[in-house]
Amino acid sequence: MTHDTYKYRFDESVPAQELEDTFMLAMLAVESLHGRSRVRMESRFNLDKARRTCVIDASTDVGSDLARIFTGFATKEYGERSVLIERTQPSGCACASKHRAAPAAAAAGVAV
Repeated sequence: MTHDTYKYRFDESVPAQELEDTFMLAMLAVESLHGRSRVRMESRFNLDKARRTCVIDASTDVGSDLARIFTGFATKEYGERSVLIERTQPSGCACASKHRAAPAAAAAGVAV
């Protein structure tokens, strides 16, 4: 499994509460696939309603499924142009990527 992280940025036209509701619906779908305990243990994310951003660590099957489902729900509900998705993937040495990922993840509220 790769160590991909996805950062979503939503247009100002997307209501913050609806963004959270869409995310929670995606979480419910992932719980249906993997079970609540596994989702609690293996999912890492940060939803910032004020900034209209969401960061999902897709390094596990649970995280990968959450990213896929959330992407599908959000783009269908708000439109392709209202959602910007950035994928980051560490390169090379695990120790080097850990140093680069930690500050970015800490700023986004994601544990590495």
